Amino acid sequence: MKKSLVLATLFAAVALAACSKTEAPAPVVVPAPAPTTTVVVPAPAPDAGAAAAAGAANNAAASANSAAGSAAMSAGAANNAAGSAAMSATDAASAAKK
Repeated sequence: MKKSLVLATLFAAVALAACSKTEAPAPVVVPAPAPTTTVVVPAPAPDAGAAAAAGAANNAAASANSAAGSAAMSAGAANNAAGSAAMSATDAASAAKK
């Protein structure tokens, strides 16, 4: 019994020692990047038509912004009118109960 306990302990120690070893991974060699050649291409000259189109787009955006502001103001006025109508209806209902 004593020998089997010693053998089991020895076997467990060897198994644990074998399982706990970690190997260092092989170093990865990264090759140096190849030299690159950069080609610079000059930009085309500005076109008068493109400038006119940009101006027209800016004008259209300003008009749309103005229209949105007018719509917001109209919506606010409609909201105020609806609130006033609701208050009037509430007042009329209170007066009718009296």
